[in-house]
Amino acid sequence: MLRWRGLESTPGDLGRTVVTVGMYDGVHRGHQKLIGAAVARARAMRRPCLLLTFDPHPAEVVRPGSHPAILTSLDRKAELVAELGVDAMCVLPFTAEFMKLPPETFTHTVLVERLHAAQVVVGENFTYGHRAAGTVTSLTAEGRRFGFAVEGVPLAQDASEDGEVTISSTYVRACVAAGDLVPAARALGRPHRVDGVVVRGDRRGRDLGYPTANVETPPYTAIPADGVYAGHLVTRDPRSGASRERFPAAISVGTNPTFQGSRRTVEAYVLDFDGDLYGEHVGVEFAHRLRPMAAFADVAGLLAAMAKDVEDTRTVLGL
Repeated sequence: MLRWRGLESTPGDLGRTVVTVGMYDGVHRGHQKLIGAAVARARAMRRPCLLLTFDPHPAEVVRPGSHPAILTSLDRKAELVAELGVDAMCVLPFTAEFMKLPPETFTHTVLVERLHAAQVVVGENFTYGHRAAGTVTSLTAEGRRFGFAVEGVPLAQDASEDGEVTISSTYVRACVAAGDLVPAARALGRPHRVDGVVVRGDRRGRDLGYPTANVETPPYTAIPADGVYAGHLVTRDPRSGASRERFPAAISVGTNPTFQGSRRTVEAYVLDFDGDLYGEHVGVEFAHRLRPMAAFADVAGLLAAMAKDVEDTRTVLGL
């Protein structure tokens, strides 16, 4: 998949495209439905499918200090959309200047002049331009003027204990923040994952017989609620971000209260693994929450709990 940042880096030989536009944070099942529609149109028209996304999240520019938790890094997003058949991904810097573009200027400058849209596929609630004044209706009218078609795809729904819910990044973030990883995985179509680099920690786990990979995540990463989880650690290519090997792991999120810790960390104990992960780019996948984080009276109590966590991880993962 081709990937570039900024309109000025758009390949000159791109030709007419089928464009889909959005943050696509999480690339959840609703996004997958939308991207699938765009890919299908592109294949039928024999044109490349181009995904246009933004960085940073528009909320941080529109309302500074309101940056939402991020479900997928740009590298992970690129990997996921490529798997869905997207041919190219353009990351557009979302700036204060860009935020002020009138809807018709966004359409003409971005979609027509730079990305050469023959068709635009967006969600039915899509908005664009200054103060989100543009809608699917206005985009359709602009498409007739500039020579591209527009399709608005209905939002995806999912069943929950409270009835039908709309699958959205906001919904997934709420599930992750509460530690409800099963409904989050159902909405995502896969386990929630955080990416980062393995760094040196206190090495306390190694001394206790449970060496952990201390994963340092980027700012704003959507980290689940404190607790212990069953899941996997995935090694990644440091250049492309592509996933490589996947290992079962018991994962701890929290401040290590038994040792009066104050810094919140994500640590993965990789089962049956003997190797050095320091400096590795990895993903940590959360399958199921085993228990809340707890402070133990002594090391013996902690070790007993850790042994059970590993046993429970094996059970949950079917090992």
